Amino acid sequence: MSRSIIAVALLLLATIPASSFAEDWRGFRGNDGSGISREDVPVPASWSTTENLRWSIELPGPGSSSPIVVGERVLVTSYSGYGHPMGSAGEIAGLKRHLLCLDRQSGELQWQSTVSAVHPEDAYQGFITEHGYASSTPVSDGEVIVSFFGKAGVVAHDMQGRQLWQTDIGKQSGTRLWGSAGSPVLAGNVVIINASDESLSIRGLDKSSGKEIWKAEAKGLENTFCTPLLTSVAGRDEVVVSVPGEVWGLAPASGKLLWYASTATDGNVSPSPVLQGNTIFVMGGRRGSTAAIRLGGTDDVTNSHLSWSSEASSYVPSPIVHEGYLYWVSDRGIAHCLKADSGEIIYQQRLSSSGGFGGGRAFYASIVLADDKLYSVSRSAGVFVLATGPRFRKIGQNKLDKDESQFNASPAISRGQIFLRSDKRLYCIESK
Repeated sequence: MSRSIIAVALLLLATIPASSFAEDWRGFRGNDGSGISREDVPVPASWSTTENLRWSIELPGPGSSSPIVVGERVLVTSYSGYGHPMGSAGEIAGLKRHLLCLDRQSGELQWQSTVSAVHPEDAYQGFITEHGYASSTPVSDGEVIVSFFGKAGVVAHDMQGRQLWQTDIGKQSGTRLWGSAGSPVLAGNVVIINASDESLSIRGLDKSSGKEIWKAEAKGLENTFCTPLLTSVAGRDEVVVSVPGEVWGLAPASGKLLWYASTATDGNVSPSPVLQGNTIFVMGGRRGSTAAIRLGGTDDVTNSHLSWSSEASSYVPSPIVHEGYLYWVSDRGIAHCLKADSGEIIYQQRLSSSGGFGGGRAFYASIVLADDKLYSVSRSAGVFVLATGPRFRKIGQNKLDKDESQFNASPAISRGQIFLRSDKRLYCIESK
């Protein structure tokens, strides 16, 4: 090929908007933790067992973790041998976690890796029965896949399924015995792990070896279940973690505390932070609170950087922020829209009052955005599709009637395909 032809091709590529390129979905809530697909690709708003369902496969066991998409691979975790919500609890000694790699076009299993539990494990009782033993979404950079299996540790595989390392991050249990929930985050060559339940710590591990680079310990991490968010403001990288009563900014390379702010999040924190511009939004707590905090400060920034706070909040699901609005659907099934710059409530609209099994909370999954539509997965009433903007409008509600298990996981969206998992199956939804 001549140099002139190459130059023309490069010029044409340069004129195509970045959003028109298909992208992966490589971790919890996408590549950047925002819950937003940046693609300019149509995504179906309706589906069923006979409409827009490309494939589905049965999983080896339940799980609340989300699938991720890396190129032609779809990766998802589950557990088996103990604590099945739809069947016999089994014996705790038989607990296993699984990492599956599937072909995105056909759903065909490419490989599966199984990791045995490291005991003592928490018993299948109380709130663990709501989410199980595979609640953390894996993360990948296209070279390695990192999974977090609680007391069994952090496990890395290569893209062909060979286990590279397994690192212990503690075997303690939180006072509430709720188990792990936060997902791993990759910050370059550092794997960030919220090990609050196992050791009241945030860890930084070497991606290549699994060796500990740093450990930030604090009693204030008790009942912190969120996934940390990687941010960068004014050339400074930060890992933001929301904890009961505060939000912290840590240096990803060292774990050093850069800043903190007091909030009204009480009891426990499950929703993960989200970012717009230089403002971080956090929410959670048993009574509920939401706060907007400007990044870039040092030490205590409560008075200088706290922009607003609101009693409107979410207990489990995380929000998204898009074009000046903050959206979420709470665990009780109420859709929220707030102004991101002021916290003013634009609408609160009930979607569903139906809960999970045994009358539990109606929504565990976090809302995601694609193709200018909001997707919110309920546990048993299907997926609600909502319009963006300041006026509430329900576009659709889609239920896979043959699957009576719980849907706890946030979906992954890539190249116009929606990857949705239940406790029983993994689905690929695509417009035909």
